[in-house]
Amino acid sequence: MAVEKGSTKQTLGRPQLSSSMRSSSYLKEHQQYRPPKQFDAHYGIDTVVEDLQSARVSPPKPFTPFSGVPSKDEPPRIVEGVSHDFTHPNCAPSRGAKTNRLIATLIYKSRTAGAAHATPNLRHGSSDSDIPANFAPTTDIKSFPLEPPTTGDPEPLDNLYGSYISPLCISSFLHLMSTFPLPSGGDAITSAHRCLDDPQHPLVVELTLSPAPSPDYLSLADLRKHELIYRFEREWNVDVILQPDTLWRRYPRLIAFDMDSTLITQEVIDLLAATITDPPDLAARVADITHRAMVGELEFDAAFRERVALLKGLPATFFEQLRPVLDVTKGVPQLLRALKRLGVKTAVLSGGFLPLTSWLAQELGIDYAHANEVIVDDSGRLTGEVKGTIVGKERKRELLLEIAKTEGVSLEQVVAVGDGANDLLMLGTAGLGVAWNAKPRVQMEASARLNGESLLDLLYLFGFTSEDVDTLAA
Repeated sequence: MAVEKGSTKQTLGRPQLSSSMRSSSYLKEHQQYRPPKQFDAHYGIDTVVEDLQSARVSPPKPFTPFSGVPSKDEPPRIVEGVSHDFTHPNCAPSRGAKTNRLIATLIYKSRTAGAAHATPNLRHGSSDSDIPANFAPTTDIKSFPLEPPTTGDPEPLDNLYGSYISPLCISSFLHLMSTFPLPSGGDAITSAHRCLDDPQHPLVVELTLSPAPSPDYLSLADLRKHELIYRFEREWNVDVILQPDTLWRRYPRLIAFDMDSTLITQEVIDLLAATITDPPDLAARVADITHRAMVGELEFDAAFRERVALLKGLPATFFEQLRPVLDVTKGVPQLLRALKRLGVKTAVLSGGFLPLTSWLAQELGIDYAHANEVIVDDSGRLTGEVKGTIVGKERKRELLLEIAKTEGVSLEQVVAVGDGANDLLMLGTAGLGVAWNAKPRVQMEASARLNGESLLDLLYLFGFTSEDVDTLAA
């Protein structure tokens, strides 16, 4: 192709705009969307890019921090993004008044819905023994039940609304508490809650109720035993722990534990009896006596002497052989590590045997250990006798008081944990007595009950969150 003389060679590539076709802004020519022209006081990134020269920008007003005292120039305002409730259930009382708040800790028992409930077997063809009362058909009008059939337990609701503490569970509990009379001058209960673990699907929730129900109508001890509370626990598969909101609730200084079926999952005396094969029914006899003593059918001291007599002739070395067999309750090592970091003194007061109790206390770092001493003859075998005073219910209470006095701890800051009838006096003496997966009578009498899988749940009763627990137990 011929090119005229004097002309420049055209370069193939991107088309070029002549100077007459160009505007002052490349962005104006090529952007597909341009926001509408802003008013004069607008000052933003689009103003900077497009028309900075022509924009008339108003200087920003000087910022004065809010002093916290509303005035004509600074009225009270809600900051966007902040949700706040101006009720006062967690505030300190007015000067000269006393706190009258109740703390209710709700702990879900199992991650499996309805795990704690036994559903009756209503299949056709079941035997009469499988049919609950009032469910059997009848043709006799005189024996026809006048009341609706009942299974004894309410219908479990956690399998309908979630295997956790649901909002409906909390609402149901608050409605229950609102049925109890309030102190004179109280109009209604105010409440606040904290999810102590997962806020979406909490397994532990702490509720603050103000004011607490009137003690003139119902004492705290009676409120804890109220049938409505028990029914609520069965319906929602939770444990409800009620405590006054005091300073001492949050700062325990001494915690005493039973050993058998508390710090460990077994009964040591039953393990010892199981090693004796002659007579063959010895283990069953000892286990039966143990069970009857724990539920309160037998006096503990006499029952213990009877069981030890059955162990006569057993080598004392069996105590050492049982050490690897002991099954420590889930969460116990972490719990004791956390209590040690908090400066809380610990004790194990056992109705079992001192050789194993002392060894376990040393392994777990427990400060005090008390249990029964058995007499061993010259050949190294048990004589079937007990040395000194048996560590039964009275002795456990005495030891608890002695340790508290030695450590200079008020009983309000003492916690006791146990499962059997021989722990009841100890549980009643402490500021907080916790029945751990306990026998029915103990659950009824104790001021708190835990029926979970991990004894680490005890820390929730002091107001710790799961984050706190993880930090302390690390």
